[in-house]
Amino acid sequence: MTGFSNKSLPMTETEAEKARRLLCELGDFVRDAVVKGRVGQETSELARVARESVADTIYSIDTLSEEAIVEWLERHWPREWPMELVAEGFDEPEMRLFPRGTGLEETRWRCVIDPIDGTRGIMYDKRPAWVLAGLAPQRSKETRLPDVFVAAMTEIPTSKQWRADQISAVRGRGLLTEGIDVRNGTRESVTLRASEARDFLHGFASTAKFFPAGKTTAARLEEALWRELYGGTESVVIFDDQYISTGGMFYELLAGHDRMNGDLRPMILRQEGIELTLVCHPYDVCTSMLLTEAGIIFESPVGGVVDVRLDLTSPVAWVAYANKALAELARPVLRRLVEGL
Repeated sequence: MTGFSNKSLPMTETEAEKARRLLCELGDFVRDAVVKGRVGQETSELARVARESVADTIYSIDTLSEEAIVEWLERHWPREWPMELVAEGFDEPEMRLFPRGTGLEETRWRCVIDPIDGTRGIMYDKRPAWVLAGLAPQRSKETRLPDVFVAAMTEIPTSKQWRADQISAVRGRGLLTEGIDVRNGTRESVTLRASEARDFLHGFASTAKFFPAGKTTAARLEEALWRELYGGTESVVIFDDQYISTGGMFYELLAGHDRMNGDLRPMILRQEGIELTLVCHPYDVCTSMLLTEAGIIFESPVGGVVDVRLDLTSPVAWVAYANKALAELARPVLRRLVEGL
């Protein structure tokens, strides 16, 4: 495993702060482009399949964010920081290098972006989506999730929502959280605090089961977890709220709404012999360091660090607990159930 301690960064603190601001400004630009671009468009048009990428289905609304990313990077990414962009929708090598004309061997950084995480919710105006971005030193195919040292997640609000939150951090320096009034662009500091609950009763906790494939197994696993922790499940009150966005699941933990979230689909679908396509990918979890900066436990369901390559296709399984007490309560049981799949 690679990565950096809280006392070490691959650039100066001043440069790291500049990088954080850049990722936030990129998120602002993409958010505003999507908010503006969807005005006057019918849901059926936003939900139209534009194309299939190597990583996921690209819908019409996704193209708004892709165009905004290219425009902003071409205008604003520092020439002295040549980087490779890793993002769904950017499959061709010449599309991924900034500033334009940079050779891959010249790049110093790898920037992982999910242009819209939560497309399926926002294109129907159901729930906010998120622009996710993480920056890591360039190590080519060996660049891994623990290498990310700057990250930002920017909310794309629904049409009736006036405030969009933005969470960002430099590793080891703590979170910066702001709310942006999308009506006029004003910003204010907001407070997000993970739950301090010591059990799961009367709280929200769930694992991803967004699609029919693997849903039954995921639900049975959750039921087994709660049964072992609290006895018969007939009267156990634990709420399940599916936010079809990894960034959204992260936010619910950061805001103190959820006590546990996770995505076990790679393990479940593999056990059932189902192709691993509609699962979590590295770009979905590229802002996971924001959870650890907030004191949230983010780990592999079988224990240890989530250590995956920062590419477009690797399946990622993860679980996150709002605090140490909840992790110590559920971890041994969940680990045993997952290993028994």
